[in-house]
Amino acid sequence: MLAFTRGFAATLAAAGTLSGVAGSLRAETAGPFVDLAPHRAVYDVSLERTSPGSGVSDLTGRLVYEITGSRCEGYTQTMRFVTRTTNQEGQAQVTDLRTSSWEDVPAHRLRFTTANYQNETLAEQTQGDARRPETESKSKVDLVKPAKKTVDVASGVYFPIQHSMALVAAARAGKTLFKADLFDGSENGEKVFTTSALIGRVAAPGAIKMPALAESGDRLARIPSWPVSISYYEQGPVKGDVTPAYEMSYRFHENGVTSNLIIDHGEFAFKGELKELTFLEVSSCAPETP
Repeated sequence: MLAFTRGFAATLAAAGTLSGVAGSLRAETAGPFVDLAPHRAVYDVSLERTSPGSGVSDLTGRLVYEITGSRCEGYTQTMRFVTRTTNQEGQAQVTDLRTSSWEDVPAHRLRFTTANYQNETLAEQTQGDARRPETESKSKVDLVKPAKKTVDVASGVYFPIQHSMALVAAARAGKTLFKADLFDGSENGEKVFTTSALIGRVAAPGAIKMPALAESGDRLARIPSWPVSISYYEQGPVKGDVTPAYEMSYRFHENGVTSNLIIDHGEFAFKGELKELTFLEVSSCAPETP
């Protein structure tokens, strides 16, 4: 999302090339289902730090993220992320990123759209439909925008909701490292990020003081959570030490809510402070017909 990718949006959902790791992580998520709580979260965004060469002297904005649905009907995620960035010459640019996606469980299909506006002018638009047939080794991504084409995504790559559930499952199991390749429709619908997540010690219910969010804050405080730091890497030949494209750190609550968000782009970083949290109606899974 800032060099703004959907990968960041998804983590409001972690890396290595999965070959040998994928099987064990899938087995991990085959146990008790992870149910993500439908909710709307609003974050106030501000500059955390900057360096002279970043070209950023100030950054403010707001991010609104919403997830609805259930594991039986699939999950829909929407996000709108508006920022005002000022450079050292005092020139300002307003970026308005809007994303929407739907993903079934277990991760056989992902529909996604992205629209990126710069100073109220549409700069980029992406729309596609990724399918992962059980009988094929690769996912097929049918892109409509920016141009009609079909691309392949390797079988071990995670979709966003699948990734979030696997991250929670890894944290529950006491894992401290979670690696997965992630596809979420980034970069014209052809991007796969290699990600590496460090998971900290669990905070038991009531151990973390949450922002004043009325009843939602009290409810969130009763949910176990983990500090998580994820590095996102460009895929390609590895030569020496590799610098991530960006890094995210946040507190990841067991129900899928994110708080204490920091996004680090190397030369500058910004934070997202959770200001509003509304839990939405939970969709019930209808019993199967005999």
